[in-house]
Amino acid sequence: METEVIENAAETGGSSMWDLVWSADSVTKVVLIGLILASVWSWAIIFEKMGLLRQLKQKTAKFEESFWSGGSLDRLYDSLGASPNEPMANMFMAAMKEWKRTNILKAKTDRGVRGVSLQQRIEKAMMVTMDKDLDSLETHLGFLASTGSVAPLVGLFGTVWGIINSFNAIALTQSNSLSAMAPGIAEALFTTAFGLIAAIPAVVAYNKISSDLDRYAKKLEAFMSEFSTIMSREIDDSAIRADMAGE
Repeated sequence: METEVIENAAETGGSSMWDLVWSADSVTKVVLIGLILASVWSWAIIFEKMGLLRQLKQKTAKFEESFWSGGSLDRLYDSLGASPNEPMANMFMAAMKEWKRTNILKAKTDRGVRGVSLQQRIEKAMMVTMDKDLDSLETHLGFLASTGSVAPLVGLFGTVWGIINSFNAIALTQSNSLSAMAPGIAEALFTTAFGLIAAIPAVVAYNKISSDLDRYAKKLEAFMSEFSTIMSREIDDSAIRADMAGE
């Protein structure tokens, strides 16, 4: 190992940063390759999540426009199809399916609808759908958080390893000149730079995406509350009509 470091120090004087990478020892190369792969995968997640959030905002705005247009909820339900592929629309579909399932059961059994029980089932259906969609949106965010916290430490490990090798090389060559020390120390510090390059975008993107998801979750919760109120009025109206018909 020491011989390899000595040869690298002699060969890399005045070389570029990439020359330092290729001339590094095997441990340093593994660290650098790992950090590069983590950075590439982080950027892939960042682009995927940012694009997905942009699409969700557009789809949600389109659904809200249709929902609050004053049209028939049944017509909106039929127009969305089986899988609208948008969390707010999925919550609407889940609530409407529960509503229709209850109405079908009431028609078959000729029994009244218990408003409180139906209201709870509708809210539960929307809550489960919302949680499932939010869990799907948060997939791979943990990798960004891990990269942001671990990458600097991995880079620091590579730096410590490189400095130790540099001092071993200095001890073997019996030379403490700057020209002998500089290549090895530069090679060691290069891993710290790679660690920061991988970590900083991951941390910034994680905070931004998490903040956007939190705002989107609050919007879904607000919709659930508003639609639950609408369905509560529908349930009360159905109960009043049933009582009047019974009289």
